[in-house]
Amino acid sequence: MPPPASRRVQLGLVALVQILVMGLWFSASSVVPALRAEWALSREAGILLTATVQVGFAAGAVVSAVANLADRLRPQLLIALSAALAAGATLAFPFYGKEIWAAAALRFTTGFALAGVYPTGMKVVVSWFPRGRGTALGVLLGALALGSAAPQLLNGLDMPRWRDVLLVAAALALLGSLISLLFVKPGPNARPAPPWAPAQVTRLFRDRRQRLIVFGYFGHMWELYALWTWLPAYLTASYAAWSPGPVSARAVSFGAFAVIGIGGAIGCLAGGTLADRVGGIEVAKAAMLLSAACCVLSVAAFGAHPAVLFSLVLVWGIAAIADSGQFSAALTEATDQAYVGTALTVQTAIGFGISVLTIQALPLLADAVGWRAAAPLLALGPLAGAAALARLSGTRARSRELKGIKNA
Repeated sequence: MPPPASRRVQLGLVALVQILVMGLWFSASSVVPALRAEWALSREAGILLTATVQVGFAAGAVVSAVANLADRLRPQLLIALSAALAAGATLAFPFYGKEIWAAAALRFTTGFALAGVYPTGMKVVVSWFPRGRGTALGVLLGALALGSAAPQLLNGLDMPRWRDVLLVAAALALLGSLISLLFVKPGPNARPAPPWAPAQVTRLFRDRRQRLIVFGYFGHMWELYALWTWLPAYLTASYAAWSPGPVSARAVSFGAFAVIGIGGAIGCLAGGTLADRVGGIEVAKAAMLLSAACCVLSVAAFGAHPAVLFSLVLVWGIAAIADSGQFSAALTEATDQAYVGTALTVQTAIGFGISVLTIQALPLLADAVGWRAAAPLLALGPLAGAAALARLSGTRARSRELKGIKNA
């Protein structure tokens, strides 16, 4: 077992890299209102800028999984190179993104590169924490939430130009790349590079336990990124319904940062800590049911006093990601230990592909029926995920019962 100080330092470094790099994810999406004014960007093009990041991430994760990159390359090098590529694509966006095809290509490249940062970071953390993975991964995912929400904070600070939001995000990502290259190290539980095995991509679906874990994760992803993407639009519409006056863009940006970043970090840390005490699957089920309830209650909170609305969406932001680390921890324990990175990458690849559907569908549904009626659509994901986890719990209970009969 490595010294606790070494483990904590490496966990802190990987979490810091995630905070610095993952701000690239919503960097362009957060400035879409300014892009509409300056570049005459259509609403559909704005949606495309977010969706192409998800598609790019899924594509990058598929390539990484088939090539077993997260298991065959030095993880700190893969993270550093991926972060640098994503930062470069973001730096280019203000200068070459005015044409929608170029903007989409650059955002696709950003997502493609980030597929080498997030799953690989989870693998590094797992190599340092053979036990207590729930808490450790909760810290990492809390960093992911803070990093993803950072553009909303920058936007709320009224930076002089929208380009500055992207340039600052890219500069922070380059710093994260350098930190990974110089200071991040795999832990003593890291396995030697295994042989290339593309069959690992499908192997987790042939095992019932792994299959139910990833199905639960897919329900989680149905909701999470659509909530993060369209929360500012939902808040804006709700504030407008509550008061006929102009909606404060700063209030929306700070509210979105609080829910996604601060609420997300709280949810990840609380979920991880509870998982190590009472079991990750049980924590994930409870979080998904609470998140689904928030989806449904959003109907009543829409147009209510901002204090009431914010209270609900803050709980929603906490619950929507509190289960995320539990899926990753459970999968790392259930899969072939030589290909942990590949399993995590496959899970995230499909999950982010699913998120594209709800990111695209939710605003279209809102156009037809309004945000009050559209938001509950997100409840379908956590409800389906909780059902998969209930089957997993039943399978584990039957296994313990059969084991007890056999030993009697």
